[in-house]
Amino acid sequence: MSTGTRVLELLGLLQNRRHWPGHELARRLGVSRRTLRRDIGSLQELGYPITAARGTGGGYQLSPGASLPPLVLSEDEAAAIVLGLQEITAGPFPGSADAALSAMAKIVQVLPVRIRRRIDSLRAVALPARPPEARVGITDVASLTTLALACRDTETVEFAYRTRTGQAAARTVQPHHIVRVGNGLYLIAWDLDRADWRTFRADRIGGASRTGATFAPRPLPAEDPVEYVRARIRAMPARYPVRATVGAPAERVREEIAHYGTVEPVDDTSCRVEIAADSLDWAAFCIGALNAPVVVHGPPEAVAHMRAWGRRLTAGTQEPP
Repeated sequence: MSTGTRVLELLGLLQNRRHWPGHELARRLGVSRRTLRRDIGSLQELGYPITAARGTGGGYQLSPGASLPPLVLSEDEAAAIVLGLQEITAGPFPGSADAALSAMAKIVQVLPVRIRRRIDSLRAVALPARPPEARVGITDVASLTTLALACRDTETVEFAYRTRTGQAAARTVQPHHIVRVGNGLYLIAWDLDRADWRTFRADRIGGASRTGATFAPRPLPAEDPVEYVRARIRAMPARYPVRATVGAPAERVREEIAHYGTVEPVDDTSCRVEIAADSLDWAAFCIGALNAPVVVHGPPEAVAHMRAWGRRLTAGTQEPP
């Protein structure tokens, strides 16, 4: 191992743990204690605030400093940081968004080409406007970056997909777009086994791998990928079709619910709302956030769920005996 490579590995170890005994660091690097001290000195000369403690229990520690020296990031860590900055950039606060955009540009431009190509694929994810409370659940950053790269390079991918019933199924697809709709990320792909278009929730995809086989992009069945995914979601049979009457004008409720449900006016001061959801918590949140009188009609599971919410919230506002 060259000196430069060893020093970078040493820096990564110091950043991953608060305190390292000297003998353990030397063992991990495969060097003598004397060489370790020399490498520590090299990092200190570069501005890294590394403190050394002697005696029993002594060792090395990377302390907070007055400036931010270079960081050593793995490929997945860099992807996670840029994805988080991208989330802030698309947020509702202009000041934070500008700072996040500036930070993202600085990080990406100094990354090695191999990692930068992977990060650039994430920055191309389609991001429609969404309410600030919507959150994207990402459980496998490596799979997400693999899919984004495959979309960019028109390369067939394989992955394990967890269906709505919890069963695992192997899929081979030609990925075209990753879009954000509501509180989730979705992959639009041509399913080779089914010879048809399919949408996949990104949080249910795992172990994605590129096959090396490229394909000619197909024209999507709709001009707007985001609207296409929304239409597919609406067409899917939801587990809970929650129905309610809301004591507010339909126009106002439609603006607040947006594409999460359908709104039909009853009169000038009330409307009927239906939200098709797989999560009763999500439906209860959407209805409860309307700040208007609400009567939930069904299904029975939704009525019981809303009653339980009401009891918990009421109990939480009572004065202690």
